[in-house]
Amino acid sequence: MAVTKILNIGDCGTGYHGKHLKAAIDYIKASEKTDNGRLVGGINCQPDFAYDRMKSTKVKFGKTDKRQAYHFIISFEEGEVDDDTAFEITQRFAKEYIGNEYEVVFSVHNNTDHKHGHIIFNSVNMVNGKKYRYEKGDWAKYIQPLTNRLCEEYGLSTIDISADGKGINERYKDWNPYRDGKFIWKDMVMRDVDSCIVQASTYDSFLGLLEEKGYIIKQGKHMAVMMPGMKRYMRIDTWGSEYTKERITERIKEESIADYKPQKERSQPKIVYCKFTRYKRAKLTGLQKKYFAKLYRTGKLKKRSYSQAWKYRDDIKKMHKLHAQYTFLSKYGIKDIEELNDRWQILDDKRKSINREISRVRRGEKASEKLFKALEKIDELTESENCYIRGDDFFKEEHEQYILLSDEIKNQGYTVDEIRSLKEHYKDKYAELRSILKDVKKKLKIADEIIREENEKSERSIEEVREEKQIKEKDKQPQK
Repeated sequence: MAVTKILNIGDCGTGYHGKHLKAAIDYIKASEKTDNGRLVGGINCQPDFAYDRMKSTKVKFGKTDKRQAYHFIISFEEGEVDDDTAFEITQRFAKEYIGNEYEVVFSVHNNTDHKHGHIIFNSVNMVNGKKYRYEKGDWAKYIQPLTNRLCEEYGLSTIDISADGKGINERYKDWNPYRDGKFIWKDMVMRDVDSCIVQASTYDSFLGLLEEKGYIIKQGKHMAVMMPGMKRYMRIDTWGSEYTKERITERIKEESIADYKPQKERSQPKIVYCKFTRYKRAKLTGLQKKYFAKLYRTGKLKKRSYSQAWKYRDDIKKMHKLHAQYTFLSKYGIKDIEELNDRWQILDDKRKSINREISRVRRGEKASEKLFKALEKIDELTESENCYIRGDDFFKEEHEQYILLSDEIKNQGYTVDEIRSLKEHYKDKYAELRSILKDVKKKLKIADEIIREENEKSERSIEEVREEKQIKEKDKQPQK
């Protein structure tokens, strides 16, 4: 049995109209979901260049904005179909329903128990420039019946479509990358709700704990929450019966932090037999010993169960910070504060040097900006140029633009391939420098934190010595 859903992929609403379309294509082609790309195919385009072909068609007919594409999802019954059969059904559906007048990219995801096929096709017809139009009822009349027929041919079960033509699974909604994309809020929000239930003594204190974590709460018939970064409220009672207001109140009474036994009361594991190789321990400097000791004292947190990690969030952050500080000191063999200051100066000089190099790359890129824009336009016109070469005079105007742009590049003393290589060079060099700069800044931040902490300790020590001296002098004074 397979159920087909249809979504549409909308305009991003910015100058980059196809942002959502490109993200969707990249998602369905992901190698980790498609057996390293084996379960990916295309119609009228190569999968790796599907977005570029779709974009070229939109530019050709002047329809680059508004609805960008459509996205079919064919969900198969768990355990009923293998990878290759699912791929064949998805491919046949794309060919029979969409036909040969649209660019199509399709795939099968086999990384979950329920295999499912994805089909994305351009909203603009590559032959006549008309936009595909979904009519209400098409799911029951054409889409799901085709899926049922293909399933029957492969010996799979089918689903019933109701007499009123609505069907049990008709879906038609806008693609929303925040909802359908990689970032999923539910798990994080559910974890925070569960932790607040355990900590709270009353329903009101439960709400207060959520607010302390930064949540905005909307109460009414259905409780909903929203945290910074979310675009809309999330109803928590949709998660199941354990998250209704009544059940949460009951859970607050049933679950208490006192119910969780301290670590010392838990039964300790016993080592029956252990064989190990002894290694000579490296000697640590004074400064390294200090931060290793801090790290060791916080290391006990790792022994606690994951289910209670929320209790120790701040301590875990502190442990990660100390680990980074200790690793930094060990890596550079820093023995004292003087060597630490020297290392900070080296890193700061490197940061300045990288920033200068980034500025140089940006200046070079800016100087070639006109050539790069000509290259982009040539890439957009390439398909039209190929059609003109094959004898299609409809693209004569595009051919003339293509020749004009090519001559413009040639007159500057370059070829199109040289400009493309130059553009890639600047892009790769900038990415490389940004990566190095990010690492240097991270190390500088660690060094700054250690220096600040050591200075604060020194100031406290001086103040303590001063106070101790004042006390001794006061004690020496004769009593009246």
